[in-house]
Amino acid sequence: MFTRPLLISNVATAVSAVCFAVTAAGEINQLPNVVLIYIDNVGYGDIGCYGNPVIRTPNIDRLARDGVRCTDFYVVTSSCTPSRAALLTGRYPRHNGLTHQLSRDENWTGVGLPHSETILPQFLKRAGYATGCFGKWNIGFAKGSRPTDRGFDEFLGCRSGNIDYYTHIYNEKEDLYRGTDPVDIEGYSTDLFTDAACDFIRRHRGRPFLAYVPFNAAHVPNPKNKVPGAPTVWQAPAEYYEQYDYAADSTDPTEGYHAVMTALDAGIGRIVEQVDKLGLNKNTIIVIASDNGASIRKNLVLETGTNLPFRGGRTETYEGGIRTACIVRWPGQFQPGTVCREPVANIDLLPMILSVVGQSPPGSPKLDGRDPTATLKGQTPSPHKYLFFEFRKWSAVRSGRWKIVRSGPDAAFELYDLATDFSEMHDLAKQHPEIASRLIRSFERWREQSAK
Repeated sequence: MFTRPLLISNVATAVSAVCFAVTAAGEINQLPNVVLIYIDNVGYGDIGCYGNPVIRTPNIDRLARDGVRCTDFYVVTSSCTPSRAALLTGRYPRHNGLTHQLSRDENWTGVGLPHSETILPQFLKRAGYATGCFGKWNIGFAKGSRPTDRGFDEFLGCRSGNIDYYTHIYNEKEDLYRGTDPVDIEGYSTDLFTDAACDFIRRHRGRPFLAYVPFNAAHVPNPKNKVPGAPTVWQAPAEYYEQYDYAADSTDPTEGYHAVMTALDAGIGRIVEQVDKLGLNKNTIIVIASDNGASIRKNLVLETGTNLPFRGGRTETYEGGIRTACIVRWPGQFQPGTVCREPVANIDLLPMILSVVGQSPPGSPKLDGRDPTATLKGQTPSPHKYLFFEFRKWSAVRSGRWKIVRSGPDAAFELYDLATDFSEMHDLAKQHPEIASRLIRSFERWREQSAK
């Protein structure tokens, strides 16, 4: 059963119970709450409002109708660990020091993201926010690296990544923690993290809060995370299979993935409902984004997610690996039903939130993200002349309609016109060498500056 997280101290609650910002017109408003939901390995084409005709995501679709749906949202790296670090720091992995996917031991006891980096909850605590993290951490769990060491008042989740949805095992060890202590709680991980987030929101409804909810869904099951003899299959409560008229014990990968996605959508719906029924909707920013595209490796037979209409997938820098779903709802600020077609990125969310709470971005270390609020409102183009992407041997740059991508340091850069070829099927490097050269020079300058 779910156990309520420990309350933060009454003294801290009293001191920070009322936090306000002064608007340009001189009006005093309570600082907005922030609900930041990061979903795991969900492809661009896996959500109803992004074109999937089968997977049922009514709650995410409703958020898109109530807010801004981004068609050109990017993660600046195409794997779970560095994507999360980039999100929470507002900085490219090359700059924040976490460029790789953490190994098993690094997830359990490694430093991960350098302690010199300041992350989102640390900024918001300075403004009096209550902060909670519920889900997949995946950026280091050594002393000083854990969520409650890095600005979160509360944490319920896993240190690592793709835990078993029911046993919470990762590489043969149970991996569910409250704060810094292991806990044994029965339940489906999506439901546990949803319950914790809803409880946190309810308890902190009288003060500004940050609820960071990095679900481990819809990550593909891993045989290493199963008890001996247990089958490696997708897992979801029976009700989500039954919504599709599938057998509750189905082992079909496609059916299982549909059920996991709809269970994830239901969890998101419960969090939004909690915000709304408490009357907090007008003063709460809700963001949903995926950490990278779906994996398309042929040896992962259970992986049935889709990045359509894009090419490539997780760990690559074709669009399928780095362009993901993102929806932002903020009533009174963003017009319902808006579609943003300008390039924005996960590193932009931190400076947007800092701007909302009236904090200036730090001068050092410098943020790479840029506040996209005006872009999301449709008032300005992308805040970036160039966006840069790297993971392992893959690299890419996007500038406006143009993009270069290469699959390795020794490979030639390919050039694509995303305005006419978003599926990246026609390499135009030979037809437009001057455009390719401009983007390559920008990439080289960026790398040179990053090395200083």
